[in-house]
Amino acid sequence: MTIKRSAAILGLVLATIAGNALAADPIRIGVPVGLSGANSVVAPGVVQASELAVAEINARGGVLGRPLELVVADDGSGAAGAQKAFDSLIFQKKVDVLISMETSAARNAALPIVARGKVPYIYTSFYEGRSCSPYMYVNAWVPEQQVPPIVDYFAGELKAKKYFLIGSDYAFGRGMLAFTKAYIGKTGGSVVGEEYLPMDGTDWTAIISKVKASGADALVTSTAGGAPNVTLTKQLRAAGVNLPYGNLAVDEGTAKGMGGDATGIFISASYVTGIESPANKAFLAAMQAKFGGELKTPNDLTVPQYEAIYAYKAAVEKAGSAKADDVLKALGSVAVDGPRGTIAMSAQHHAPLTMYLGQVQPDGSVKVISSFKDVTPGAQCPDLKS
Repeated sequence: MTIKRSAAILGLVLATIAGNALAADPIRIGVPVGLSGANSVVAPGVVQASELAVAEINARGGVLGRPLELVVADDGSGAAGAQKAFDSLIFQKKVDVLISMETSAARNAALPIVARGKVPYIYTSFYEGRSCSPYMYVNAWVPEQQVPPIVDYFAGELKAKKYFLIGSDYAFGRGMLAFTKAYIGKTGGSVVGEEYLPMDGTDWTAIISKVKASGADALVTSTAGGAPNVTLTKQLRAAGVNLPYGNLAVDEGTAKGMGGDATGIFISASYVTGIESPANKAFLAAMQAKFGGELKTPNDLTVPQYEAIYAYKAAVEKAGSAKADDVLKALGSVAVDGPRGTIAMSAQHHAPLTMYLGQVQPDGSVKVISSFKDVTPGAQCPDLKS
């Protein structure tokens, strides 16, 4: 064999090895989430859901022959932390996609960085709606899907007329309650009080005094997910406030962590653990098997995270590529059959969702009162086509 031929064969072998190594390079999923700050109560469950989805997908061969790799960053639950986390994930860690729930303050601060990096971003948190970017898709609920079940029940079944609204003073709290106030007006009710506390506030005493003096016959709150829900509810109960109480931000996991204080709270959610479907039962069993005694209660913040990773997988496979432009074109046209049913982010980068009206029971579980199939998110981003 000539030296020239040997060199050619060696070059072919090396090229093959390099190609195989390239094919096995991981697809990196950035998960910016509030491991500290207001969302620290719920963030560990989001990480768990991410870990299960990645483990399942990798066990089945990954995506296009490439393994998935999680890169988790603490966004501090706020704007400044999100800017640092997103900048690091996009420009230093070189993630291929961002998938996570965050506070609205964190999301709003991060979106310009996402646009600069041109990286797909699947936002998995319920939020106040109408946040639009060609790079962002949302698989969680917006006010049009979540508020009506609670207000309609209060007005129809509980004959509520006068409402007191309490929120955290940032985009989510104010946005949710602005929609709620308008919707209450449509049902013939009125708002007799509306108060806000900073997102990191913990003393609700003055606001609770106003609730008690208001003559309200129902209470609706929209606080930052996690810690503010806990402090507000605890102080409401300690003050003897027992009005019909609709919480627009509490998830099933946080409610369970509140203990007896959460009993009686009405929630409207796209996921509850009691969904009777083979997919949900399989998901719950897999979560229990993987995390055992460390398992955080699956909820309306963690399940969309799990499903979003599968949606990303479906988009990459449909596109035949993990390149950002290719994935962005595919994300609005794929559907995932998961614990919540079939989810497709096909409505102006948002998703029609089945919603559940429930009430928290003494053991922390949620009793479903009624369900509403395939509720439209309405006109969220009319300039964006999925």
